[in-house]
Amino acid sequence: MNFRADESATDFLEIDRFDDGVGWIAHPDEAMERASHALEIDGEVWVFDPVDAEGIDDLFAEFGDVAGVAILLDRHKRDAAEIANRHDVPVYLPRCFEGVTEEIDAPVARFSGELSNTGLEAHTVVDNRFWKEVALYDPDDGTLLVPESVGTTSYFLAGNERLGVHPMRRPVPPREELGGFAPERILVGHGPGITTDAATALEDALANSRRHTPRLYATMIRQLLPV
Repeated sequence: MNFRADESATDFLEIDRFDDGVGWIAHPDEAMERASHALEIDGEVWVFDPVDAEGIDDLFAEFGDVAGVAILLDRHKRDAAEIANRHDVPVYLPRCFEGVTEEIDAPVARFSGELSNTGLEAHTVVDNRFWKEVALYDPDDGTLLVPESVGTTSYFLAGNERLGVHPMRRPVPPREELGGFAPERILVGHGPGITTDAATALEDALANSRRHTPRLYATMIRQLLPV
């Protein structure tokens, strides 16, 4: 299994479908399990941290016309520009993403407290020179979209965790930044989302992050050792 697949995706795995949105993993066999999402808001589609795949426009069309593409982690440029240009819409970036604009080969728009006029609240999770991340929260249906600080792919999880804090964030988990949410569902940038008892999964992930860190690191080391 490759950690990351760089070739164009000829198919995709659908994840996280609910009335107002859907997610997909363009390369289901890669270890990173890069997940992308599309949310329907007022009859239009907003796309988040997308990895492109053949047929993905048909998935968008089930929810409406694409209104914008947003990048929520400074490293998640992925295929945002390609999809935005195909649909003749801007790539939306949080204002704190300095230096990213020139790396996007598409028109760029900025946002801070709210993503355009979608009603999606923007909450800064990390803002330093090495890592800039913004989570989005829909107060109407309880959807929380977190691109990197928490995830469900194997290298985020220790023991029986359903949701885990990123390995690099475990010593100092984002309790202040994410601990105030009680979401109905959590959509993540790596792995399928949490669609049942999401608030408890988030609470457990943040509360047990440090305590479970040695177990996670030991598992990661075993996986890297030659057989």
